[in-house]
Amino acid sequence: MTHAPTHPNANVFRGNTVQHAASTLVQDQKFLQRRKPFQTFMFMLFRASVVLNALALAVICGFVLFYGLPAVNWEFLTAHPRDAMTAGGIFPCILGTIALSYGSMLIALPWGVCTAIYLHEYARPGPFVHAMRLAINNLAGVPSVVFGLFGLAFFVTLMQMGVSLLAGMFTLAALILPLIIGASEEALRSVSQTYREASLALGATKWQTLAKVVLPAATPGILTGAILGIGRAAGETAAIMFTAAMFFSPKLPGSVFDSVMALPYHIYVLATAGIDIEKTRPLQYGTALVLIVLVLGMNLLAIIIRARLQRKLR
Repeated sequence: MTHAPTHPNANVFRGNTVQHAASTLVQDQKFLQRRKPFQTFMFMLFRASVVLNALALAVICGFVLFYGLPAVNWEFLTAHPRDAMTAGGIFPCILGTIALSYGSMLIALPWGVCTAIYLHEYARPGPFVHAMRLAINNLAGVPSVVFGLFGLAFFVTLMQMGVSLLAGMFTLAALILPLIIGASEEALRSVSQTYREASLALGATKWQTLAKVVLPAATPGILTGAILGIGRAAGETAAIMFTAAMFFSPKLPGSVFDSVMALPYHIYVLATAGIDIEKTRPLQYGTALVLIVLVLGMNLLAIIIRARLQRKLR
């Protein structure tokens, strides 16, 4: 059995290839060695940022807890304010904050999800869609006091809702709407395209695919936007100052057209407009502590619901 003669340049070519690979490997190793100090520095910077943020959060929560916990008791949580709000409790403020937060979410969540569905699933890319996304991103950065003035001009005055719970709900819904739209659209974008293709291949319509396949898979991400929205709505002061909140009320609101007391505005009033600000200082910290716990509780409830939905999808 005879072998084909080897070309005289073949061995030279192989040798050059091996030398080139070895040279490239050495260069890569040198590059990695030069990059390693920079990489180590960046990782240290990231860790320091996390530690700094955690430390700042711990200091703030500890400060509020230290000064606010002595003021929190059963009467503080269940009674009405009295003696020019230098004594009593914050029960109307707690109910008002819960009503404003969940009421605004009931308005903004369906509206925001429908907008995200249109932008991602139905709208064709073009100048109109680009302008809509640009407007949504800009609205997310607008200060809350601007939304408060808008609510005063549109809902309170033009729509003749007055300073009421309903006007505050719509104002907060407009405030958190860009956040929900962005989170919902990102959740829809994270659903694999193969899900849609498999559903359509089985004969489902586009709406059936969206309702039965895409939305259930995107629900955890949508709820993440709802969690962020609830947290922001519960802590807003400027947005409800002109539309829903009142200084003091001896009774609970009887309908959505009545004004309400709210925890953020109550803190603002105690700290700036009280008769004896120093005397109300423990009430200020106690109210702030209750607001933090309330926001954490509402977020925890949404997180639990999201976790259960994720387990069902698995």
